[in-house]
Amino acid sequence: MGDGARRLAGARVLVSGLRGTGAQVAAALVAAGTGRVVLHDGGTARTADRGQQFLLGESDVGQNRAEASQRVLAELNPHTVVAAHTGELSEAFLASFQVVVLTESSLEEQLRIGDFCHDRGICFIVADAKGLAGQLFCDFGKHFIVEDPAEGDPVCAIVQDISQGNPGVVTYVGTEESYGHLFSDGDLVRFSGVEGMTELNDQEPIRVRALGEPPRLEICDTSSFSPYRCGGLVSQVRLPQERSYVSPPSSPRCCHQGWDTAELPRSRSLHAAFWALHAFQRERGHLPRPRAPVSPCLAPVRSPWTPATLPGAQGPLDEDVVRAFASVSAGDLCPVAAITGAMAAQEVLKAITGKFLPLDQWLYFDALECLALEGAERLTEEDCAPRGSRYDGQIAVFGDAFQERLGSQKYFVVGAGAIGCELLKNFAMMGLAAGPGGDITVTDMDSIAPSNLHRQLLYRTADVSKPKSEVAAAAVRRMNPDIKVTPHQNQVGPATELLYGDDFFRSLDGVASALDTLEARAYLESRCLRYLTPLLDSGTEGPRGNVLPVVPALTDLLRPGATPRDGTFPLCTLRYFPRTIQHTLQWARDEFEGLFQLPAEHVQRFMEDPGFPEQLPAGKALEVLEQVRWSLRERPGDWQDCLRWARRHWQSRYHDAIAQLLHNYPPEHETSPGVPFWSGDKSCPRPLTFDPDNDTHLDYILAAAHLFAQAHKVPPCNDRTAAQDILRSMVLPPFVPQDGLQIPLTEEQEEGQVPADTRQLAELTRDLVQRRQELVGGEVAQVPLMDPIYFEKDDDIHVNFITAASNLRAENYGIPPADWMTSKRIAGRILPAIITTTAAVAGLACLEVYKLVWGCRDLSRYRNSHLWLSDSATLCSPLQYGGREWSCWDRLEMRADGQEVTVQEVLDWLEVSMGQAAPNRVTLGGRGGAQGPPDTHLLQKTHGWTATKLLHGYTMLYDREEEEETRTQQLAQR
Repeated sequence: MGDGARRLAGARVLVSGLRGTGAQVAAALVAAGTGRVVLHDGGTARTADRGQQFLLGESDVGQNRAEASQRVLAELNPHTVVAAHTGELSEAFLASFQVVVLTESSLEEQLRIGDFCHDRGICFIVADAKGLAGQLFCDFGKHFIVEDPAEGDPVCAIVQDISQGNPGVVTYVGTEESYGHLFSDGDLVRFSGVEGMTELNDQEPIRVRALGEPPRLEICDTSSFSPYRCGGLVSQVRLPQERSYVSPPSSPRCCHQGWDTAELPRSRSLHAAFWALHAFQRERGHLPRPRAPVSPCLAPVRSPWTPATLPGAQGPLDEDVVRAFASVSAGDLCPVAAITGAMAAQEVLKAITGKFLPLDQWLYFDALECLALEGAERLTEEDCAPRGSRYDGQIAVFGDAFQERLGSQKYFVVGAGAIGCELLKNFAMMGLAAGPGGDITVTDMDSIAPSNLHRQLLYRTADVSKPKSEVAAAAVRRMNPDIKVTPHQNQVGPATELLYGDDFFRSLDGVASALDTLEARAYLESRCLRYLTPLLDSGTEGPRGNVLPVVPALTDLLRPGATPRDGTFPLCTLRYFPRTIQHTLQWARDEFEGLFQLPAEHVQRFMEDPGFPEQLPAGKALEVLEQVRWSLRERPGDWQDCLRWARRHWQSRYHDAIAQLLHNYPPEHETSPGVPFWSGDKSCPRPLTFDPDNDTHLDYILAAAHLFAQAHKVPPCNDRTAAQDILRSMVLPPFVPQDGLQIPLTEEQEEGQVPADTRQLAELTRDLVQRRQELVGGEVAQVPLMDPIYFEKDDDIHVNFITAASNLRAENYGIPPADWMTSKRIAGRILPAIITTTAAVAGLACLEVYKLVWGCRDLSRYRNSHLWLSDSATLCSPLQYGGREWSCWDRLEMRADGQEVTVQEVLDWLEVSMGQAAPNRVTLGGRGGAQGPPDTHLLQKTHGWTATKLLHGYTMLYDREEEEETRTQQLAQR
């Protein structure tokens, strides 16, 4: 357990106010593992609370909100103590807490408790949501230490050269994940693995000055140090920071801290609006009625309140913002509560752990652009009056007709993990698909793992090993019995395009992406583009998150930002010259595939069809058959054979291969006189010596043996002590280097290996055919001899192997190792999630759902939202062709009504439609739908265009340049 986790496990937090915002704060803290969370609320649950408070059931109406919430939250995490308190918040009671969070509180209570907490050194947070706006305030005391102020990992670069001088100059290069200048003036750095100038390896952190191209750093006086020879890493060092806070809103100067300059006028106006709302509610005993005239609420903002008496009022106020805020301030929206509560919970975690810079000190968030949607401004008091419904808080903002439209929506949620759970929870609260005609399809092929429980509120310990989609669907049905949810366990990809095809996508109102890999997100976007379906793409990475709405014919696509890098590295880098943990993890992924997937696939295919290698190039055929021979020769009889195989493979990879490399290129080897071979981006490795008492060594053996046993259908065993006894008894022959063995050092050498020996290939084929005859006779193997294993990021054994294999490789080359979770994230190419981020991102996504359901066609109302930041969506960029603008959303649709058409008919129709088509979606009749015979020359007549080629994917259906006979055959194809 890390230091931050220990602090979290011992923390005591009070959350006061258990409506939507407070419920989100409390749930996030319990799921994150906070030691003790005390819930406070003196009020009773109402029916309308169930539109945002996801912890309340129908039977909880009329019960105390804190006590009802405590019963649900106590089941969420057995390591967190959850208690309820319904009495007053006395100073004696407050004094026992490390952090106090107030939601739904009066200004007087905020000032009283805030001053008390400031004087006692208790971290104090105010979180409030009203209608379409949220407010957050933090006071962490006069002397708060931030132990780890920055997000992400510290910068690390590869040393290329270090001069002797005063100051010394370091030339460095980034890894594949980072380029250009990585350090800034004043950064502190530490050196490791430097050869020659080893004095730097023992130095305390050194302050640097960044120089120009190539990227260089001025460091300390190195004139008396030994000359630099090769190798080394330079890493950023982060030091703790001290922050000082002032007490709550009574001090006007604190109201400006932390506000972005561009947003300051709007934030001032929202600050004044919240302040005025407190005054209005104190005087009248209630909030302004939805859509009622708001002049009484504006009165405190104007005279007799002056800038000196109204905190935050310095500078001009935007009365339109105040008026819009007040008109819906009685509304309660689940997405706004989710965003505000999640951000408040993140501040609590910062206060406890000292990780990341806290808010300084005010934050205002709003989605008032929703009120400017076409038709929304015409809503009346009657449209937004309460109906005694669970959706009254939402009707207060958008009206009852919109609520009916929400209920009839058909949505596809892809992924029921961290973001997917939050989306489904919000959809249930909003009433999406809870009316006639509505339906949500959620698909996720994974089952619930214990690691899911700390960030996915719909799952409990008893749900482990059950399908995610089924458990999530059942959970949201309990939250809202009216919601229609259909769970699937399918992967969305090429293999399921028959299921998720034309009819399915065309029936949808929208798709919500809740995927954790960039590749899957990009594929889903391509499907939405094909069917002109709105897409909400959501993603998180640690404390960062984003939501990108993709609206047909309006916004741009996710590319290029969402298109992932291929993640590949040069083979020679992976095999011989790794420099970063990313290299060793990719090497380990390749090992996994080469040991446990490909051999089984090749064996089975050979057993089914021994002639299949003849279809491959000779070199590839020889490689495949060698793998088949190796797999058949190494077949284990029991678990002990699997352990022995794993031990031999360990020796081959981490000792013998490295010893051979050093035999070919000794540490002192020079590429030319005075130029060492092992320098720059080549780190000199060292062979490892196996130790059965070394945890990493043993972890590798057990994971590799387990996978090898699974592939060969041998029962595994997890007895570490017995495994150690077997390993200690093994004696392996000493390594003997091979003279004359060529090691390719470049991609060109890798690709230019000696061609396969055809005689050797023929002999190997003959031997294996005979071996196959012995195993299965003349029949096709009905039961596979081996089962291929495909890497799954959620299978612990798979990640155990990747982590151990990568870290052993890293030890070979002096690269800092990666922990289990980091290895899983990188090797699985997943975007990691924490519950505060996923809750906020899901809330931001649901604000965009409101706009999509409303049918908004105003680009400026959509938001590409990033956590803490929000800006306008990107305009769909048109292209000019043939005197017309075309965008990525434009297409021509030909209806064939289920009948076959010829290539000639397609070309005839295409010429008509291209001659007549207007941009955006175009649908013209094909067979059975055309109005009379098409003018086959219209395209050429109208635009001077002629169809020269027709392709389907990579298949050529028609080529105008072919001979007449070939063209005639092509045109007749159906």
